[in-house]
Formats: sequence, C-alpha cells, structure tokens
Amino acid sequence: MQRQGEGGGSAVIRVRAAGALLLVAHLALVAWITLRPLDVPWVSPANLRPFAGIRADLALGPAQAARRIGEGLGLLAPLGVLLPLAGGRLSASPLGSLVRTIAAGALLSLGIELLQTGVPGQVVDVDSLLLNTVGVALAHAAIVPAARVRLRRRAETRRRAALPREDTVQGRTPTIPRVGIAP
Repeated sequence: MQRQGEGGGSAVIRVRAAGALLLVAHLALVAWITLRPLDVPWVSPANLRPFAGIRADLALGPAQAARRIGEGLGLLAPLGVLLPLAGGRLSASPLGSLVRTIAAGALLSLGIELLQTGVPGQVVDVDSLLLNTVGVALAHAAIVPAARVRLRRRAETRRRAALPREDTVQGRTPTIPRVGIAP
C-alpha cells in the first residue's frame, strides 16, 4: 500500500491493481443493485427529510429495522477499505485518509441517489445517503488504521532484516598507502 516511489516495487503495483480491480467490481455490483428498474405496482414518494426513513424502519420492529439499516450501512461500506487500498498510501495521515474516504463515499452515494431519479421503481432517499456514508466511515475507521500500522511494522522488520548486523560488520577495509614513484 505504498506509493511506487516509496519502495516496494512490483508488490506495491500488484496491491494497488488488485485494490482497483476489487473497487471496480464492487461499484459494478452496487450499480446493478441500486440502478436496475423495478416492476412495482406503486412507488412511494421520495424521502427528502433526514431520519424519517430510519424512524419508519424502527417502527416496523427491531428485526426489520436492523435488516434495513444494516443494508444501508453495508451497501457502500467496502469502499471504506477499497478506496485507500487502491490509493496505495502506507504512510498517510489517519484523519486526512478518513476525511478523503468519507468524502468519496458521500459523493458516490449522492451520485447513486441522483441516478435513481431516472430509474423506474427506484426512489430517492436521503437516509440511504446518510447510512451509506456512515457505513464507509465505520469500515474505514475499523480496518484501515490498524492495517496500515501492521503493514508499516512488517515493512520495518523486513528492512531491518535486510541490513547487516553489527556483530557481522568487520570495520573499514584497510587501504594501502601510496608509495611515491622513484625518479
């Protein structure tokens, strides 16, 4: 998860490529789930009042509310890990990384909600935007900082193992003084 110039070589490129591939695959799955037309006899109106949909879900009972809120939190949650993985930074500011990831997740969720306005059977819901963004933030906060610390420690251990140990170092190589050339 380092940038190419920071060392690591082809392993870094493979990790970033895998992250980008997984990111594209996840976004394709999300697009298929959220943007396919639904054949329904009626459609509820758009929800533009924050937390109104969450309150309605809670009124349905704890099991139904947990399922619906969990779906909202989980839909874009993998982006909290995949975006930093595709970015490839091993040493990044934790707060800066969190803010960048939350902003990207919120913008992607907003884009999905805006695209749903033209899809038959799909309804715009501001609560799904909020839940998706919170899901991205929770996934990022739970996994990325700990993973970066672990990867930095592993890289430092490998770097130390590659350096010569002090007990094997023999000191400076002796030099032979130059002898002047005879006239």
